[in-house]
Amino acid sequence: MSHASELIEKDILQYLDAQEHKSFLRFITCGSVDDGKSTLIGRLLYDSKMIFEDQLTSLEADSKKVGTTGGDLDLALLVDGLAAEREQGITIDVAYRFFSTDKRKFIVADTPGHEQYTRNMATGASTADLAVILIDARKGILTQTRRHSFIVSLLGIRHVVLAINKMDLVDYAQDVFEQIKHDYEVFAQALNFDDVVAVPISALKGDNILNGSDAMPWYQGTTLMSHLESVNVDRDDQVSSFRLPVQWVNRPNLDFRGFSGTIASGTVSIGDEIMALPSGHRSRVKQILVGDEDCQLGAAGEAVTIALEDEIDISRGDVLCAANDPARVSDQFMAHVLWMHHEALLPGRPYLLKSGNRTSTAVVSDLRHKVNVNTLEHQAGKTLELNEVGQCTLSLNQRIAFDPYTVNRDTGSFILIDRLTNNTVGAGMFDFELRRASNIVWQELDVDKQTRANQKHQKPCVLWFTGLSGSGKSTVANLVEKKLLTRGKHTYILDGDNVRHGLNKDLGFTDVDRVENIRRVGETAKLFVDAGLIVLVSFISPFISERRMARNLLGEGEFLEVFVNTPLEVCESRDPKGLYKKAREGKIKNFTGIDSAYEAPEDAEIIVSTADQDAETSADQIIEYLEANGYLESDS
Repeated sequence: MSHASELIEKDILQYLDAQEHKSFLRFITCGSVDDGKSTLIGRLLYDSKMIFEDQLTSLEADSKKVGTTGGDLDLALLVDGLAAEREQGITIDVAYRFFSTDKRKFIVADTPGHEQYTRNMATGASTADLAVILIDARKGILTQTRRHSFIVSLLGIRHVVLAINKMDLVDYAQDVFEQIKHDYEVFAQALNFDDVVAVPISALKGDNILNGSDAMPWYQGTTLMSHLESVNVDRDDQVSSFRLPVQWVNRPNLDFRGFSGTIASGTVSIGDEIMALPSGHRSRVKQILVGDEDCQLGAAGEAVTIALEDEIDISRGDVLCAANDPARVSDQFMAHVLWMHHEALLPGRPYLLKSGNRTSTAVVSDLRHKVNVNTLEHQAGKTLELNEVGQCTLSLNQRIAFDPYTVNRDTGSFILIDRLTNNTVGAGMFDFELRRASNIVWQELDVDKQTRANQKHQKPCVLWFTGLSGSGKSTVANLVEKKLLTRGKHTYILDGDNVRHGLNKDLGFTDVDRVENIRRVGETAKLFVDAGLIVLVSFISPFISERRMARNLLGEGEFLEVFVNTPLEVCESRDPKGLYKKAREGKIKNFTGIDSAYEAPEDAEIIVSTADQDAETSADQIIEYLEANGYLESDS
């Protein structure tokens, strides 16, 4: 099978010892589609003799059946294992392969070149120490080449091999190689790579892969394999300060309480002083277990259980740190985000943020800029679309421990998750905490919400009226307030049109502005509830996510969703403001129900239909609900 097969047969212990002491390199192959990434990895496996005889036989058969090399060995098939990949001749998923030489062990990630699979490429790059960026010599530098290079830089990879492939298809021309090399070096000047080594290759023919090429006598540099075997990519996880994200509080019996997880960086020894974040509690390490074995020391990459000398409160998601160099703690950050979903990132919309083993609710409060991957210029923008990268501010619902990504890739990274679908929609890197997060504290007041509510003899809440334009939301809300006032109740209406004359007059009707519109109204309604009022909010509020965000701002039972369920055709036939007519004529853009979606409530507390009953009856229905559920009398 391999270069070491004879040693395995003669002295297996010597072979295992040699393998244990070899250095180790993780690298990624990336670039635009059809630049030859899979063929290159297949060539590395083939030339390093890491293919079993039965694999070689299968490869020969597959090459004749689905190969793209005219019946010759199609080395890309060693990596493209999915049926769809073989049928289309492209890479879709990330494929990891192990191989070794006399000098080093390797894990290589073959990542997709297609733009729609950029998130898979980012996944592969997140654990790599070096990137091999392939360029088709016939095509030169493409947009996807630049995008992958920027992502590689963003994810902290500092060593790059520029593999200019398919030199055999340009007659091994030196001027082609030199021009592409020059163009890339100019582009990469702003990417902060430590080194970029350009190598002219033919992955198909094997030129400059393992051995030098007779076809390119003008090239006197290193071969690809020689560089991979010798490049120094000292990982900093062993020398960085100790970090252990707690995955599990291990309590097998009453006599033992340990904290289990994988050490992200640094080392820890018995007797070391540690700090648990975000609480800041300190203790010393009493015991370290790797499996069932006691150890004196734990190092980065090891799964350990740590017992402490003191009983301090530590939960899943906390981070154990070296006490003399702890991580930072904050709930507001500046961060870079790579967006991975076809639905755009919308500032103001709540997402789930997972960092380490802790999940928090996060809102992108502001998009500072987007990055043009072709020029690396910063551009203004309100949203991030699929595969775009931007710098933004994040606000979380709780303080978390973190390090800047440039300091620690494990504790400095996070993913964003859609709250409705549970899909991963973004990957991010913490830049730094926002100082104002540590300067602002909640001011305790002597008069609280319950005192204000008791004074008014009512249970404060938000009646959130949602429905299409023309459904009757404002009419019904107005009638409900009048009926409440006749009962001596204290109320206030936040109407969509009225609020846009003042608080939200700077907002339009794009999805981004609609999200911010509801965020501001939700925060305002929360203040009115704190004042002890019954607040009537009458907004189209078309998105489930934003209505859920408003609900989550309030306490249990303080948010009552009132769905004014009136069909579009009925609303359009009323058209009290002539808006539907204008929208149909194209004079109004982003109009809900016409060219902007409305997401109906899934489980509203109250549903009224003004198509089947008049506004007075609908208002009475809402009053009856409030009476039946104790909102019109105080709890005192």
